[in-house]
Amino acid sequence: MDLDEYFAGKYEVIVVGAGHAGCEAALAAARMGCDTLLITLNLDTVAHMPCNPSLGGPAKGHLIREIDALGGQMAIAGDETSIQVRMLNMGKGPAVQALRIQSDKNAYRNSMLNAILAQPGLTLLQALVERLVTKGGKVCGVVTRTGAKFESESVVLTSGTYLKGKIIIGAAKYEGGPNGQMPSVSLSDELKEMGIELGRFKSGTPPRIHCRNVDFKKFFIQPGDTKIRKLSFMPIKSKFWQDKAEKQIPCWLGYTTCDTHEIIRQNLYRAPMYSGEIKGIGPRYCPSIEDKVVRFAQRDSHQIFLEPEGWESEEFYVAGLSTSMPEEVQIEILRSIPGLERAIMLRPGYAIEYDYVKPYQLSLGLEVRKYPGLFTAGQLNGTSGYEEAAAQGLIAGINAARRVKELDFLIIRRSEGYMGVLLDDLINKGIKEPYRLLTSRAEYRLILRQDNADLRLTEKGREIGLVDDYRWQHFQEKVQKLNKLRKSWGTTILSPQQEDLQLVLQEINSTPLRTGIKIGELLRRPEISLAKIRGILPDLGDYSEEVLEEAEIEIKYTGYIQKQLAEIDRFGKLEEKKLSAEIDYAQIRGLSTEGKLRLAEVQPGNIGQASRITGVSPADISVLLVYLEQKRRTVQNV
Repeated sequence: MDLDEYFAGKYEVIVVGAGHAGCEAALAAARMGCDTLLITLNLDTVAHMPCNPSLGGPAKGHLIREIDALGGQMAIAGDETSIQVRMLNMGKGPAVQALRIQSDKNAYRNSMLNAILAQPGLTLLQALVERLVTKGGKVCGVVTRTGAKFESESVVLTSGTYLKGKIIIGAAKYEGGPNGQMPSVSLSDELKEMGIELGRFKSGTPPRIHCRNVDFKKFFIQPGDTKIRKLSFMPIKSKFWQDKAEKQIPCWLGYTTCDTHEIIRQNLYRAPMYSGEIKGIGPRYCPSIEDKVVRFAQRDSHQIFLEPEGWESEEFYVAGLSTSMPEEVQIEILRSIPGLERAIMLRPGYAIEYDYVKPYQLSLGLEVRKYPGLFTAGQLNGTSGYEEAAAQGLIAGINAARRVKELDFLIIRRSEGYMGVLLDDLINKGIKEPYRLLTSRAEYRLILRQDNADLRLTEKGREIGLVDDYRWQHFQEKVQKLNKLRKSWGTTILSPQQEDLQLVLQEINSTPLRTGIKIGELLRRPEISLAKIRGILPDLGDYSEEVLEEAEIEIKYTGYIQKQLAEIDRFGKLEEKKLSAEIDYAQIRGLSTEGKLRLAEVQPGNIGQASRITGVSPADISVLLVYLEQKRRTVQNV
C-alpha cells in the first residue's frame, strides 16, 4: 500500500548513508555553512567498520592524511581510538612509507558519532530513503519509507554495499547489508528508472573468533612501533588516547596449512564462488581464501593475522581468511590452523553482492552529470576500503555545498593528491572490479607523500571554509618552522675543523671534509642521514620530528622532486586546454569509433583528462588538439 507523503523539512544538503563516506560528506557540508541532514538506516552503525578494524597502509594512509589536511574527520577519530600504530615500508623510500593503525572499532564509531552530534548545522536521522525527488531534470529531495519528504538543493548518496545487498554463506542466500543490517532495495530500482547505469560487485569478510581459546604460543607476535605516530597533523586532545597510547595491543601472525588447503579443495563444490551462486565481481587485491588456494595451488600456506577489534573486546578479526564457504566448513578451516585448534567462531565470514553506480557517469566533482544536484560517493561508486570511501565522501560533501553556494567545484588533480588519482581513475579509466588505491597508480608519488599532505592541501581547505582557525594557526606555525630550517640548512656551513663531525664521517665510511660544506649538501650524501649527524647539528631542539623528517626528505630527494615538478608543469598545459560539454564528438572527423564513444560517455573537461580515458588513443588526442585550434581560429576571424 502506498503511503501518503508529507513535507518533513527543507535542508540545503542531504546526505544518505552514514558510513565513512557519508560522515565526511555531512560534516564537510555543515562545516561549510550549509544546513545539512544526514540520514542513516541505523544510528547504531554510524561510521561502523564492517570489515577489518584498521585504517591506513600504502596509498590508504596517504588518503587519510589528505582528508585531514583538507579539514576532514577520519584521521582525528582514528588517532583518538588507536590501539596499535605501525609505519609500513620503512625499508623503502618515503613515497611508499605509510602509517597503519588498528582501531577500537566501537570507540571509533562513538568518536565519529560525537563529532556529528556536536556539529552545528548538522541533523542526524534514522530512516530508509526509498525515492529521490526530481524536478526539471534536477534532484531536489528524498522520500523515506514512512512517507517523509525532505527537500534539498543537493543530495549525496553514500549507500555503500547496501543497494540490493545479498548475503551469501554457502548455500544460504538472503537480502541483507553488512553485519546483519537490512539492505536498501527500492533506491536501487529508483536509480535504474532514472537512467543511471548500475553494475554488480561482490565483497566479503572473514570469520570472527573469540580470543579465549587461541593458543598464542603458536603465533608470531606483531607489536606496534615504539615511536607513537599519528594520522592527523593536529595534536590529539582525547583522554582515551592519552590513557591508552603507551599500552598498545599486538596483532598475531599465523599460517594456513596443507590440511587447511585440502579442506577447502574438498569443499570447493560448495563454495558460492565456484558453484555459480555469486554473480558479482570481487576485488582482485583482496581474494577469498578459497580463491587463493585455487590460484596459488603450489603454495603450502598463506599468512593470516589475528587483529583485535578493541580494548575491551574479546573478538578477533581473522585477516587473510575471507570466505563465503558454509559455516561448518569455516569452522573446519579455522581449526586446521595451528593455534586455532579449539577456535570459537563468533561470526561466520560471508560474501555480499550489491549494486553500484558505474562511475563514468560522474564529473570529477562526483556529481551525476545527468542529474545536477545529485552526488554519489564511496563503495556506491565501485571502490573498496574505508579510506577510499571517506575521501570521496569529503569531495562530494564539499561540492554539494559549493553547488548550493553557486561556486565552482573543488577538483583535486592527479598531481595534487591521491584523491585526484582515485577520482581520475574511476571516471576516466573505468573499473571492472572493486577499485583499490595503490601507490603504483600515482605517477607523481614522490610529490604526493604522506608527510607533505598538509603542504599540498591545507590552503585549499582554508579557501573553501573547511580549515578552522585552530588548524590554520597550527599549519602556519609548521610552515614557518620548516622555512626556517630550510634556510638554516641551505646557509649554515660545517667546518672541516669540527673533529666530532670528521669522526662521525669516518665511522660511517663517508668521505672526510676538505673544505666547508652546507648542512643540506652533506645530507644529500646517500650514506648520511639526519639521525647519524644529529648530535653535531645546532638548534634542532627547536623543531618537531615532523618538520625534521619533512625537511630531510626534501633534501635527500630534491633532484627527483624537481624532475616530477617539471613533468607536472608540462602536463598541466594539457589540463588548461578546456573541452566544452556541448561538443558532439560523433561529428569530429578523424576520431576513432571507440574514442568517439568513450569521449561522449565521460565528457572530459580538458585535453589532459581526455588523454587518460581508456579507449582514447594518442591519435584521438591529436585530432582534438587540431579541432580546438580550428575552433580558436574561427572565433578569432569572426
